[in-house]
Amino acid sequence: MANHSQDDSNYRKTVNSWAMYHWAENAYAATVMAAILPVYYSHVAASTLSANQATVYWGYTNTIGLLLAALLAPMLGTVANLLGIRKKLLIIFTALGVFTTATLYFVKTGDWLMASVIFIISNLGFALSDVFHDSLLPHVAKPEDIDRVSTRGYAIGYLGGGILLAINVLMLQLMSDKGLAARLSFVSVSIWWAIFTIPLILNVREPEKTGEGRGSTLAAGYKELSKTFHNIKRYRELTIFLIAFLIYNDGIGTIIKMATIYGAEIGIGRNDLIGALLMTQFVGIPFAFGFGRFAKSIGTKNCIYIGLFVYTIISIGGYFISTALDFWILAFLVGTVQGGTQALSRSYFGSMIPKAKTAEFFGFYGMSSRMGGFIGPFIFAVVGQLTGNSRLSIISLIIFFVLGAILLSRVNEKEGLRIAKEEDLEIAD
Repeated sequence: MANHSQDDSNYRKTVNSWAMYHWAENAYAATVMAAILPVYYSHVAASTLSANQATVYWGYTNTIGLLLAALLAPMLGTVANLLGIRKKLLIIFTALGVFTTATLYFVKTGDWLMASVIFIISNLGFALSDVFHDSLLPHVAKPEDIDRVSTRGYAIGYLGGGILLAINVLMLQLMSDKGLAARLSFVSVSIWWAIFTIPLILNVREPEKTGEGRGSTLAAGYKELSKTFHNIKRYRELTIFLIAFLIYNDGIGTIIKMATIYGAEIGIGRNDLIGALLMTQFVGIPFAFGFGRFAKSIGTKNCIYIGLFVYTIISIGGYFISTALDFWILAFLVGTVQGGTQALSRSYFGSMIPKAKTAEFFGFYGMSSRMGGFIGPFIFAVVGQLTGNSRLSIISLIIFFVLGAILLSRVNEKEGLRIAKEEDLEIAD
């Protein structure tokens, strides 16, 4: 009985430590990626450009960073599996993100190119560390708990990111030098991110490696990656899901990254932009938990459909917004579905992959996420550049949610689970 209680305690400690990384990294997602840096970029770093040019350049900046992450994720994931260094790579890329985020402090008026380069590198650290964090999920969570643990991570992330963003918003309100307040907020993200990564480092074990470690690691990684591509037909359900996820996550990611700079372009004030994004963080907490519980009643896939439907409504509404109130309403809607949709997508994918290949497959998942992530901002930027206005950019996102939902409907989850179990048995033998 005591051993059972101790096992439960260790399990909770591991799960909570894994989830705390969401608390750590979401400070970057909330303050740097979504709320303060896009507005600072538009109003300060790119103040020498027109409002539309600032939006376009910010779109291209996101495109470059996410494209690099998409290209690197599968190979790094494969190498992580072979050598058993998922956690080590997570720490390395976290350190890259932490350091470069702190250097945003030095970005001042007219330094839009400097801001873009630093953001590309810091976002690369954020994106790749996230790949290896995701790859630990099937090792941390029991199969019956994977939806709950995944959504718990997102909910905790919203709380952590929301608390730091609230502190940074208070700094912006109280300090007379708004530029300095924004730059100090970037430093606060670095400190927060570094400190709250410590529980994962201490309490989450490194999963076992899957390779023998002979010869060139990169050559072995390339061979294993080629083998997975060659046998991809066996993972038909995962492949269909990854394509569906690439498409619909494209729209989700673009809304997250482009919302505030789009709002700045159409004339919504900085306080309303950042305040609405802060509200999104706290609205997301109960709704992320709710999605996890709701998935048990109606199924994970059906919950994702609901999220995509709401995002379609958000895209339509985004075309028509003209006041701060409109922006607040849409931000509230984003908060109701953002965490739940992404968390359940991760757990849905994680349930259908062989445990021995988690980093490799989450490398593909990361590639799918980032490929979609860079296509969306790119299209957003191109449409805005061609039309001179970003309203058509936001309405164009509808196609990603509709097409993604259609492809998701083609995924046979039971078949995917069967294949994953067979693969694990073969590897064990």
